[in-house]
Amino acid sequence: MALEVHAYDIVCFAIVAAALVGATWIIRSKEAPDKSPDETLLETILTPETHGSHTGVTPVGYIGTHEVWESCWRGVHPLWLLATRAVSAVVMVFFLVWDIEDWSLTIFVYYTEWTFTLVIFYFVLGTIVSAHACWEYFKKGSVSNDERTTFLRRDIEENMGHGSNGMEGNIKLQGNHEQKETKQRARFLGYTMQIVYQTCAGAVVLTDVVFWLVIVPFLNDDRFSLNLLMGSMHSLNAVFLLLDTALNNMRFPFFRMAYFVLWSCIYVIFQWVIHACGVSWWPYPFLELSTPWAPLCRLL
Repeated sequence: MALEVHAYDIVCFAIVAAALVGATWIIRSKEAPDKSPDETLLETILTPETHGSHTGVTPVGYIGTHEVWESCWRGVHPLWLLATRAVSAVVMVFFLVWDIEDWSLTIFVYYTEWTFTLVIFYFVLGTIVSAHACWEYFKKGSVSNDERTTFLRRDIEENMGHGSNGMEGNIKLQGNHEQKETKQRARFLGYTMQIVYQTCAGAVVLTDVVFWLVIVPFLNDDRFSLNLLMGSMHSLNAVFLLLDTALNNMRFPFFRMAYFVLWSCIYVIFQWVIHACGVSWWPYPFLELSTPWAPLCRLL
């Protein structure tokens, strides 16, 4: 089947291409401003202290390991954040399974399900990180709470290059090689959590605002009525993410919203591909659009 390309198709392709290029340029320039050409983004995530350790300036995208599992509220125990993330993941998995049972896997042609799944991934990852950190926290139960917190923060900060002499003078519980591997693993998970967290933030705002302010007020088709499942799929993601935001201690460097742009562009490209392959059936009949603008209209 031959595909016809119109003028508005080219405009749509150009918008997505510009967004991809712009987001990629921002990520490369902000994530690793001092990198040499042969280094990779993964190396940057694993060793963020190289960005500015020689100047003593903390990189704009830096996140301390303790920030991904501690609460921003001084009196809130980390277990509350762990419980919040675990409950959020379980409840959201329940509603996603319900959604799949009602509509089958074809429901994943929609941006809402992509975003909902990404939020679940964030909460599952956050639960794992919080559980491991709390386990390490309670293993040091022989010291007082204040001493324990001081020890953990000093251990983390010195390991990440923010102490007076890096590894030297640090209280070591493991050999240097094992400690380095643990440090890198913690950094990778921490930066992954923050990237997914900010991608979720943009995607959730987009889906829920469009649904509640654009779609719902103009419902006039009997084939599409608001129900508990649909309302939950477009609200629980925001509720749980806002609750986690109120409790967590993670920073929010604005440039990482570029990952949200990449996420959205990948979805649009996915829609173009399945449309080019002849997929024309959609769970919601009133969204049967045939132009390249259709993926933008299906961000629901």
